Amino acid sequence: MQKSKEVENHFKLLGLKVKDKVTGFEGVVSSLSFDLYGCVQVVIQPPMGSEGKKGSYPEGRWFDVNRLKILSKKPVMTLPNFEFGAQAEGGQGAADKPLP
Repeated sequence: MQKSKEVENHFKLLGLKVKDKVTGFEGVVSSLSFDLYGCVQVVIQPPMGSEGKKGSYPEGRWFDVNRLKILSKKPVMTLPNFEFGAQAEGGQGAADKPLP
């Protein structure tokens, strides 16, 4: 199955700094989901310490992509190759990726 341009644009959100237009919640897009009913959502991961506690690691939250304001043009880290089989062929896995 070939990806449409719109689907490719959704994948380009990964790693970008964004803000939810409704709540003001800010962070980096760390995950992307396409559900059976047509909704496209992302997890926004806020920065460490954003809950007011030094060294705290706050939980990410799910938001609809239509609510996002993009704050950066460049991802915070290099994105993996999502083509099928990349992991099996020696591609990077979660344990091989550097911390941001």
